[in-house]
Amino acid sequence: MTELKRRNKKSISNEKKDNDSINTKEKSKLSNLPLRVLSRVVVIFSLLTIVYFSSKNDQTITFARQTDILAGKGQIIDCSEKYLKEINKYEGCFPKECKRFVTDKVISESESLELLQIAKRGLKYGRSSGGASILDLHSGALSKGQHFVNIYKRDDMKNLFTETDFNLFKVVKEKIKFAIAHHFGVLPSKIYLTHPTFFSEINPKNAVTIHDEYWHPHVDKETYKSFHYTTLLYLSDYSKDFKGGRFVFVDENHNKTVEPRLARLSIFTSGAENLHDVEKVTSGTRYAMTISFTCDKNYAIEDPSTKKYSN
Repeated sequence: MTELKRRNKKSISNEKKDNDSINTKEKSKLSNLPLRVLSRVVVIFSLLTIVYFSSKNDQTITFARQTDILAGKGQIIDCSEKYLKEINKYEGCFPKECKRFVTDKVISESESLELLQIAKRGLKYGRSSGGASILDLHSGALSKGQHFVNIYKRDDMKNLFTETDFNLFKVVKEKIKFAIAHHFGVLPSKIYLTHPTFFSEINPKNAVTIHDEYWHPHVDKETYKSFHYTTLLYLSDYSKDFKGGRFVFVDENHNKTVEPRLARLSIFTSGAENLHDVEKVTSGTRYAMTISFTCDKNYAIEDPSTKKYSN
């Protein structure tokens, strides 16, 4: 009888311990539940926030399609304070409004094809190890490997370019200068060609140096102090000659893209109001020419000529 009582007591004791253990676990689960729920809510909210802002930044409007032939399309924007403060001191060079403007009617396709041949003729002597190469007819800078060489100092490139080539450059530059004057309300005599002015060639090769990383958003005026008006003349066609490589104006609400088209000219004020980048080229080769202008005569440069070979 005594032994039976002991067994019953032991059984009750063990059962109590088991119940206490279960209760402790249940309490632990209940105490952890709010924390786990809160953690999951925070994670979900964070993911939704990322998706929202990513989709917002991905909202892109095509400002100029490759298939369109534009007589002229512009967008007026607020000038950045820094740009206004600086350009205000140059009489006759102050724009009636800051904007970006795209036209297919200033430079002809035949002129653009001739410029493309000039670019290819020079670039074949160099090219970057990465995906972006430049040729600057004014300074003579040519991408070669991970560095630059001077085309006017190399014996194998002596007289590579003719006076006819440089005359074409001058004609195109003058047309662009008068287009800026007309559409931005400035005097053509008060804007000057400035450096750098160059051909660019972009392909899908991986970047090797920082000079190959063309896709980062930037402001031209911050990169090049002399710039006040930036122009881009496209020498190849988006979706035909290359994929990717669209020009992107990075705006607050949604980005606006310009799809390159042979002979298409894009003009914009060079301040922070026109933050921009270029999409990575995924196939083919993209050619363009950057021709920049300044209001500061101290930064003016002469048109390139055969005289460069004798300097």
